[in-house]
Amino acid sequence: MPAISPLPAAHDAAPYDALLLYSFGGPNKPEDVVPFLRNVTAGKGIPDERLEEVGEHYYGFGGKSPINEQNLALKAALEAELAARGLDLPVVWGNRNWAPYTTDAVDELEELGAKRAVALVTSAYSSYSGCRQYREDLAITLDKRGQLGPDRSTGVQFDKVRSYFNHPGFAEANVDAVVEAYAELEANGGSGAAAKLVFVTHSIPDTMEAASRVSHATYSEQHLDLARVVAARAAERLGHEVPWDLAYCSRSGPPSQPWLEPDVNDHLEALAGEGVRDVVLSPIGFISDHMEVAYDLDTEALATAKGLGITAVRAGTVGTREPFVRGLVDLLLERAALARDEPVTEATVGSLPALRSVCAPGCCLRRDGEPSGIPALCSTDLSS
Repeated sequence: MPAISPLPAAHDAAPYDALLLYSFGGPNKPEDVVPFLRNVTAGKGIPDERLEEVGEHYYGFGGKSPINEQNLALKAALEAELAARGLDLPVVWGNRNWAPYTTDAVDELEELGAKRAVALVTSAYSSYSGCRQYREDLAITLDKRGQLGPDRSTGVQFDKVRSYFNHPGFAEANVDAVVEAYAELEANGGSGAAAKLVFVTHSIPDTMEAASRVSHATYSEQHLDLARVVAARAAERLGHEVPWDLAYCSRSGPPSQPWLEPDVNDHLEALAGEGVRDVVLSPIGFISDHMEVAYDLDTEALATAKGLGITAVRAGTVGTREPFVRGLVDLLLERAALARDEPVTEATVGSLPALRSVCAPGCCLRRDGEPSGIPALCSTDLSS
């Protein structure tokens, strides 16, 4: 895996004068849970009774999602890395679904006097949920504020960092986490050499998977390409082969709607049937230990493994690991160079190219071939 070389510092953040750390959001207390879920499911007509049922995942953790504190930790880590490179660039945090909302972040950017900000979404992969939905939310927010012009914002201008699943920093941090998990597995009496590595990510509907191909590779293909890199690099460091699979978690929606499979719990059952007794679960689809990791993996999947007689360890997420944070700042500086029309080498691992930082028309729709009619920023066509 190529080393991550820091790019030149100081003025190289121009033309950007702020960084928007843009995330999903989550409740902070029990009374936040249903209002938060109303935001997440807006327009789907889901009754509060059903939202209360879904909210049990959050109530089991005191009604508080871990995601907000983790975003604050990432914000602090980014600020420290920027300062270490001599970059005086404020980091503003905003969420699609809970406070601080997107409009709160825009307020803060305006108070800081920002003219052009670069957005860093806390999702590494390109899909409707991981990219376009954030771009739509930003456009809708600006439109409500009377700040959406025919081409872009009439106030703070926004660009975005490219989807970074195949950036060396993200890959390196995941390799570190997997290697640590194998050591933990052996400390718990498992056999690292005999273990199966199961990468896990959030499932999405098949039609959203099909729509994601516009970005160059589908959502699942992006994961598979990175998984090959991480497993191969981990095998080099561990000194033995690392067989692996990709599984999914957190599906929702009606049973009649096809989603990406296999579910991680079903996959663990299949592995047990094949005689596998040691498993490392790597949440490669997530950057931090938020609810899908804390409940779907740490609670559900580990319980499934235990019931099947499997010794299982869950690898860490990239979180605030140094290679990941360093890589994010490299991505910011890469995007700044592109904005200045300067030649830049877009660092990648695996077989896929760097994905676009300026999205193509129709990129990553919710449903394949069905334009939403909702404008999206950071595209060559705002109306796309």
